[in-house]
Amino acid sequence: MSAATKAPSRKAEKPTKPVATDRERAENSLARKLVAPAIVLMLLVTAFPMLRALYLSLFSYSLTAPDDREFVGLSNYWTALSDKLFWQDTGNTVMIMLVTVFFELVIGFAFALVMHRLIFARGLVRTSILIPYGVITVVSGFAWQFAFSNSNGFVNGWLPFIGDDFNWFAQYDSSMIAIMASEIWKTTPFMSLLLLAGLAQVSEDMIEAAKVDGATWFQRLFKVILPNMRAAIMVAVLFRALDAYRIFDNIFVMTAGANGTESISFLTYRQVIEQFQLGIGSALSVLLFLSVLVVAFLIVKIFRVNLADARQES
Repeated sequence: MSAATKAPSRKAEKPTKPVATDRERAENSLARKLVAPAIVLMLLVTAFPMLRALYLSLFSYSLTAPDDREFVGLSNYWTALSDKLFWQDTGNTVMIMLVTVFFELVIGFAFALVMHRLIFARGLVRTSILIPYGVITVVSGFAWQFAFSNSNGFVNGWLPFIGDDFNWFAQYDSSMIAIMASEIWKTTPFMSLLLLAGLAQVSEDMIEAAKVDGATWFQRLFKVILPNMRAAIMVAVLFRALDAYRIFDNIFVMTAGANGTESISFLTYRQVIEQFQLGIGSALSVLLFLSVLVVAFLIVKIFRVNLADARQES
């Protein structure tokens, strides 16, 4: 009986990992050398306060009785996490972050599209749109507090259906609207400039090819423009979300935390500055730092951007 010859079986070859070229290794080495001084400086400036806050969070420590400091371990963290006020302020902070970043993203993208297509006075328009972002936050907060005032503000005059004597700062919902409106007005220019930089990276040839294929404006937007701006959108959302999560100035100026409008940053301020409770205040600051890291991690995971692909590297 003749034996049938069988071709030798080959295992599925795994894709080889691309080897970095000499140029890429030189660029990476140069990048590390350039950022090293900034990293060292940031560590020197921030490491001690962070470690000090972590250390104080383990003690029951009040400035009114500095000699009565007592080690309590994680008790301050349990006190904060079991307090209804902490979760209420966390909810306020998350809501402000989500609402403001959403509207800033939509409005900022519209501004970016207009600036990208401008032919005349491009520099003037881009400079003018930065004016709100250049205003100091405290000044902006006072200006919007005046605008929403029921005695001499102009917002009630623009919205006649709510009445001239409507007090925006008398209840929770309207107070939060006023706070978020001031945030959106001030930081939308920052978002629009980041998105404008992303629009500049979208190939005009791809857009023209989609147009030739008969794609509508919305199809070009969602199939060509936005996918190629994913990295820029992630950076813009990440920067603004982290900044919005630490909101303090506008709340301090416009409501001072009244009507349940506190944020986590404002709660920390109350504990440390007003009540001199360094122990619980330090614990709150550590929790704020950890929650910021969680927000950053979630945003990066949601967008799943490969920066090497975004730079069109092999």
